[in-house]
Amino acid sequence: LGMRLILVGDIDQLPSVGAGNVLRDIIDSERIPVIRLVRIFRQAQSSRIVMSAHAINQGKLPDLSNGKDTDFFFITVEDATQVADKIVELVKDRLPKAYHMPTSKIQVLTPMQRGVVGAANLNVMLQGAINPTKEGLNRGGYMFCKGDRVMQIRNNYDKNVFNGDLGYIMEVDMEERTLTANFDDNLVEYEVQELDELSLAYATTIHKSQGSEYPIVVMPVLMNHYVMLQRNLIYTGITRAKKICVLIGTAKALAYAIRNMAVLKRNTKLKQRLNPALAE
Repeated sequence: LGMRLILVGDIDQLPSVGAGNVLRDIIDSERIPVIRLVRIFRQAQSSRIVMSAHAINQGKLPDLSNGKDTDFFFITVEDATQVADKIVELVKDRLPKAYHMPTSKIQVLTPMQRGVVGAANLNVMLQGAINPTKEGLNRGGYMFCKGDRVMQIRNNYDKNVFNGDLGYIMEVDMEERTLTANFDDNLVEYEVQELDELSLAYATTIHKSQGSEYPIVVMPVLMNHYVMLQRNLIYTGITRAKKICVLIGTAKALAYAIRNMAVLKRNTKLKQRLNPALAE
């Protein structure tokens, strides 16, 4: 038919939420031509974000010293509540002042949805610190107010918004119980019962961030999230940052994550089906 299929991806990032490990299996089958792109355009080769990502991929702990001109920082804090408070301080005050960027350019990424430093709690804390508007529509435990950063968490073809899209609430109509959000100049209206499709997005999980990039990333790394701490999760989070990456937590948790490659051990047969010789 004269058709070609080109797959583009990074096997060092997180695999699919569902079963299988398709991209890695296709590459490992040795039946498909593979080209690996090694030149990085997001940052300079001397960037410590880049060097830290390479070190983590090789199973090594990156340099955690904080130099004056670095773009990669590690702040040691052991208590989860103190980490959450420090994240709010960084996002609201310190990072905007230090790098002359609005809070809209700063994204908090976290391994899990639940817990003190999970996305749900951090969203409530950051909303209270950043958005002065208190009146809004309540749905699913969230208060959606004018000015809030939100994420679409389900595909909605009728509204032309899709899982992972980021936007901002432009208007809230308390009488009609509706709100309007702007997703890259696509104005979308939601009735209150449709707000289950939205989540606050001051903080989001690293899984949800795949495929996105942000000028500044702030990420907690604590043993509280030990069940999710894996090498490719940390690698994925760090490589979302374009200019500045700040990790907050303990070196113990970071080292644990770098050693943990359990997520890569998925039992599949795709590789053997593509290349039966590998099944022998």
